[in-house]
Amino acid sequence: MSDCLFCKMVTGEIKADVVYENDNVLAFRDINPQAPVHVLIVPKKHIRTINDLQETDASLVGEMYLAAKEIASQSEISEQGYRAVMNCNAGAGQTVFHIHMHLLGGRAMLWPPG
Repeated sequence: MSDCLFCKMVTGEIKADVVYENDNVLAFRDINPQAPVHVLIVPKKHIRTINDLQETDASLVGEMYLAAKEIASQSEISEQGYRAVMNCNAGAGQTVFHIHMHLLGGRAMLWPPG
């Protein structure tokens, strides 16, 4: 998608503070962090919302969670705990319409989140 912010980060057109990358996933620090560790994990394939996922995307979503596990370990928040969350559509707080997972940690997480 030529107008997608995250696609532009994947291609390098827009610079991101990258913390993790493999063939299918890119992860970078959020520019408006809500916790000491706040990383966005995006698939390199453009998928607009969770509602647009196909069965063939199952392994890609799994890779996103495995990336979260690795980043949490590297960030030394694995043992204390962290949150991995995806929002779907504007009513749930999705502001960039390219699926992405928020990895948050380094502080106590409240429940319910809001």
